[in-house]
Amino acid sequence: METIELRQGEEYIKLSQALKKAGITDSGAEAKMLARSGEILVNGKKEDRPGRKLVSGDRIILENKEYRIQ
Repeated sequence: METIELRQGEEYIKLSQALKKAGITDSGAEAKMLARSGEILVNGKKEDRPGRKLVSGDRIILENKEYRIQ
């Protein structure tokens, strides 16, 4: 499992920003398209909203790879 770190002082990160920060996508536009595809699970549930706010402890699963927000 990989970790996606929140910036100091931030309470959340948007799903599309997390995808880009983790290196899953190269651009914000690509991250938004991927998020809208419905291929991503957040905490075990399908998520298609690029603006979904993720907080520490949330987990993203994409193509059997897991990422944890910290």
